[in-house]
Amino acid sequence: MSETLTRSISGILYIIILIGMTIYGEFTFELLFSIFLLIGAFEFSKLIKLPKAFCLGVSAITIGLIYLPNIQLPGNIIALFAISVLLALMVEIFSKRKPNRSLFIKLIIFLGYIIAPFLTLILLPKVTGTYNSQIIIIMFVLIWTNDTFAYVVGKKFGKHKLLERISPKKTIEGFLGGIFFSILAGLILSYCFTTFSPVVYICSAIFVGIFGTIGDLVESHFKREAKVKDSGSIMPGHGGILDRLDSAIFVAPFLYIIFQIL
Repeated sequence: MSETLTRSISGILYIIILIGMTIYGEFTFELLFSIFLLIGAFEFSKLIKLPKAFCLGVSAITIGLIYLPNIQLPGNIIALFAISVLLALMVEIFSKRKPNRSLFIKLIIFLGYIIAPFLTLILLPKVTGTYNSQIIIIMFVLIWTNDTFAYVVGKKFGKHKLLERISPKKTIEGFLGGIFFSILAGLILSYCFTTFSPVVYICSAIFVGIFGTIGDLVESHFKREAKVKDSGSIMPGHGGILDRLDSAIFVAPFLYIIFQIL
């Protein structure tokens, strides 16, 4: 089987499972992303060289908090903590200095780059008070639109590199093209799903275009440090869970706050 065919089948199955379990109900959505959290934590522990047992243990405790009855997790605080760590990582990738991370800093990064964003992602469809699968579908449609058209526009018109030392193929033209088509997708979604006003969809599309791209760059940054091509091998042709969700975990905390404000 060719690599292209393997990649296509794996990608289609991933989309079917993600959308199907999200639409089916709150329990299946939380179950799926709880599994993603465990796998992502395991993959990241290898990238950043943290004890795997510790990362999996913290992830298991986090998942337990989700399922405990009568527990109201402070979504805003979790999202803001994630955003603070993610912004620090954003600054780091644009800095030319080689990071010198202590164990404490690695733990903070793990909590702010893996635990808090995944937890925010799981809380995101309940940001309006009750479970709404449309919110997750909207987020992923915007992410997939941005990724697809950033690649297409970049390949056709890309001449200026975005951040060559981390991701040589990304271009400024592709970056802007991804945002433009994400906004168009957001406007279309605003007519299909009336959960939010068109302004929210446009703002979400812009944030997805900007921070989804940065999320991809940050994960590429960690992989370059670890000298690996993919974060894992669970998805044939695509790599690991973090390779598929690098944009989503970076975008989710920002969208959580946007939906709260707007």
